[in-house]
Amino acid sequence: MGGVELPAVKALVASQTGRVHAALGDEQSAERHLGAADELVADGLGDVPDWVAYFDAAEHAGARAVSARDLTGIGRNRRASDHFTDALALRRPGFDRVKVMDRIGLAAALFTEGEPEQATAAAHQALDEATRVDSTLVASRLNTLLDAARPYRTTAVDEIRTRAADLAAARPTAVAA
Repeated sequence: MGGVELPAVKALVASQTGRVHAALGDEQSAERHLGAADELVADGLGDVPDWVAYFDAAEHAGARAVSARDLTGIGRNRRASDHFTDALALRRPGFDRVKVMDRIGLAAALFTEGEPEQATAAAHQALDEATRVDSTLVASRLNTLLDAARPYRTTAVDEIRTRAADLAAARPTAVAA
């Protein structure tokens, strides 16, 4: 059990457990686990094993962002867009796919939060970057963006919808066997 005692491993488990609870709509459990991860990340992750080296404050901020998105309307959590902004600010070089997913998440969150002008600007940047990343997860996030933009009927948002739909159609949607 040595790995479980490492702060980085504990923080990763707490962060992802919180994210799962958020996806299930369980705000109290999500916040309990995400809060525990907040504390561990703030205290420092210490020695980080290679297999968990991707997990850092940016990755946790991303988990917080997705959790806030999933819990929209349930409680008084910070806006998902704030967490996506945090994740983007903290991301290290070399995490291009995750940055694209964060940017798409930011745009979708802004649409959901009733900020279509900001969302449109964020979506253009996300879609520009998404053209350089070929990923099933990016295609999935593009569908999330399309869902979030659905209530808005303006020329600018229609352009985002068209770009996102075209890009999603050109991306893989399943892993080849």
